[in-house]
Amino acid sequence: MAVDSPELKTLPAEDSHLVTYPRFLWECFKISFDGSPLFYAWMTGLTAIALVGVNAWANQMAEGMVLTNMTDHVSWGLYIANFTFGVGLAAGAVMMVIPAYLYDDRDMHEVVIVGELLAIAAIFVCLAFVIVDMGRPDRLWHMIPGLGRFHWPMSMLTWDVIVLNGYLLINLHITGYMIYSRFVGKPLNRKWYIPFVFVSVVWAISIHTVTAFLYTGLGSRPFWNDAIIAPRFIASAFVTGPAFLIVALHAIRELMRLAIPDGAIDTLTSILRVTVWINLFLLASEVFTQFYTGGTHAASAHYLYLGLDGKSGLVPWIWTAIALNLCAAVLLVLPATRAVRGWVVAACVFTFVGVWIEKGMGMVVPGFVPSTMHELVEYTPSLTEWKLTAGIWAMGIGIFTVSVKIAGHVLTGRSGLGSRRIS
Repeated sequence: MAVDSPELKTLPAEDSHLVTYPRFLWECFKISFDGSPLFYAWMTGLTAIALVGVNAWANQMAEGMVLTNMTDHVSWGLYIANFTFGVGLAAGAVMMVIPAYLYDDRDMHEVVIVGELLAIAAIFVCLAFVIVDMGRPDRLWHMIPGLGRFHWPMSMLTWDVIVLNGYLLINLHITGYMIYSRFVGKPLNRKWYIPFVFVSVVWAISIHTVTAFLYTGLGSRPFWNDAIIAPRFIASAFVTGPAFLIVALHAIRELMRLAIPDGAIDTLTSILRVTVWINLFLLASEVFTQFYTGGTHAASAHYLYLGLDGKSGLVPWIWTAIALNLCAAVLLVLPATRAVRGWVVAACVFTFVGVWIEKGMGMVVPGFVPSTMHELVEYTPSLTEWKLTAGIWAMGIGIFTVSVKIAGHVLTGRSGLGSRRIS
């Protein structure tokens, strides 16, 4: 699945007039709907789940946010929790770019586009969660400069809009240029994508840093007033990104029969083996600060980890997350398990789910409990919220599946204008 392989043979110049964007888009469309019975079953399942989410959103739009369990006390719930996690997943995808381009890892060069496609799918997931959380998406025009009130540069939310959409456009350009160039049989012009690759590395870190600043900048929420949150967000992103990609690369190798170098998976596993412990260390540092210093500002931490005044709705969530992350960390360092593919995949699933809980429900909700008036109002996601969440993730996984399928067909020469001539 080489991206910038020097063996690429180009079409004769006289055939260049046959190359059109409509032809490229049409071929991509056909690839998206052509596959094995397993592919059809997979996409049918994802579509069914996504339609359940669409139905839940329609009901939410008709009945209002009353269908969620969010209140004036807890105004950010499952939607924003998933948004926060999704931003980390998009940022973590850069962990394939850094070894490939900064350290010239040839094995990673072969599959780096998979990480960039994951970033695109994750950003679409993030934007979808923001839209459903707004309640009134028709008000999005208020954020359009010139038409609405785009409070830049004072509002951190406007910075978040800029970095997320900017990151999406950068990755769309990189992947679109690579795939289209291979489709028409032309060698890559490095000046049209290498600068954007290096910008994407910095941009990936910025998107999660700005998301962290959205929390730490809220002075009335002491649970989030911690300078370590931004580094912790980055560390957790460098856990979830490699974890997802390791599982994805194994699946691509087995199901799509593409040549995935062992070196690429080994590099990602080595990265994960370190970052999972860094993430646990930063979590432990935050817990120590909260509990050792004590005071009323530690009430949210007490509620999260031990329960407070008989309320303990999030205690099972956070301890499950810690247990999953610890299990993953141990599996990745023990000599008996770290070299076994099944155990590595299990560790990836454990840490992915663990960080999803830790950065989601374990990060967002405790900031509102207790409230600024010291009231303990608990929050549990409603069925509507769960349906919408499942639907959005199904949409994101569907986007990732189809985009990888298109990239795999084109980059391996199975599709494209040059497929008739390139041996």
